[in-house]
Amino acid sequence: MDLALLAVIGIVALALVFDFTNGFHDAANSVGTVVATRALPVKWAPAFSAFFNFAALFIVGTAVANTVSKTVDKSHSSVGVIFAALFAAIAWNYITWFVGMPSSSSHAIIGGLVGAGIAAGGMEAIAWDSVKKTALFIVISPLVAFVVAFLIMYLVWAIQKLFKMHDDHPVFKGAQLVSAAALSFGHGANDAQKTMGVIGALLLGAGYIEMNGKNLAIPLWVEIAAYTAIAIGTLWGGWKIIETMGLKITTLHANSGAAANVGASVSIFGATYGWLFGFHAPISTTHAAASSVVGAGVASGKGANWKVVGEMVIAWVVTMPATALIAAVVNDVQVKACTLVAPAETVRPPAVIVAPPAVTVRPARTVTAPASVIAMLLALSALLRIRKDVAPGTIFAEAAPNVRLPAVSATLPEATVNPPAVMFMPPCTTLIA
Repeated sequence: MDLALLAVIGIVALALVFDFTNGFHDAANSVGTVVATRALPVKWAPAFSAFFNFAALFIVGTAVANTVSKTVDKSHSSVGVIFAALFAAIAWNYITWFVGMPSSSSHAIIGGLVGAGIAAGGMEAIAWDSVKKTALFIVISPLVAFVVAFLIMYLVWAIQKLFKMHDDHPVFKGAQLVSAAALSFGHGANDAQKTMGVIGALLLGAGYIEMNGKNLAIPLWVEIAAYTAIAIGTLWGGWKIIETMGLKITTLHANSGAAANVGASVSIFGATYGWLFGFHAPISTTHAAASSVVGAGVASGKGANWKVVGEMVIAWVVTMPATALIAAVVNDVQVKACTLVAPAETVRPPAVIVAPPAVTVRPARTVTAPASVIAMLLALSALLRIRKDVAPGTIFAEAAPNVRLPAVSATLPEATVNPPAVMFMPPCTTLIA
């Protein structure tokens, strides 16, 4: 197994870690409301949400995954770029989870891809049309969720007055469970696809998969792995964010909880299936859920904790720039580390020894005859040309200059020459380019 394949496997595993953090970070989207209103026991709420997270696998396609996969141009979707983006997104998820602040995992990964892509290939490395969709829905999805939840709350009030039902009537608790299931389904459908898109971009850049027309052919194993990771993360649960979402934004009852879930579900499904302006956009389910809770709280007369809401808005605005910066720094650190660290066993791929084939050298077959043969031929030639007026002792002196010696052929053994092997050290680009 070569180093490049091992690197791809490692980054796929890291992407699934991000998916896991997405699950526990965003578990509050649906679990927070049912826990706050006690529509479902605390111990069952995460499992309830995780089940519907995974159920989306069997129904939803990969349109959102394709949008995410096109964030960075194929030529720059290297192992190093994807690693930097995932590192930034995971770090941001843990930071915001630690302080109990709902933020967007979706915008974290998109910001990471943009930052790492720009650091690796400049502005032209980014598909800005795809990024614009995400940026547009930073505004659209919370607004839609707030308005829908606000209007649904007034509809719920009308039903309450008509049938004289209290705020925590069992009908509303049942409606909250149904709407929470829909919200969990939408969460899995939209958020799992972001991880699928990241893995798809990695596999495309590494040459393991190809485009199917204008769309990326996401392998089935990638879909199953992504939905499994997000479901496990949801099952684990991020209770700090659940507390913020369910208890700190506003006071929820079963009626307002149901209205909040409906508002968030409409926004999420609208983006996932293209109902909102025809875009299959990777939206923030956290933004949608929190905005719908605010809308339901305001409409119900309970108001909202505007200090907490303000802190969330700041986190939303800062997420993409912060993760873009983190990813860019990580990418640059990789490049510098590879430049400074020369040993092949650390960052460079193993050297390839190129040994040229042996060359057989055949020497010239005509060689100079031995001295004894020359002397014999000289004597024979001289005797044939003796003149009577030539004194003895001068035969060889006269004859020798005129002798034309025939070439003597000899077969010499062939010599096999092995040229020295050349060590080729590939450039330090496999892990960082």
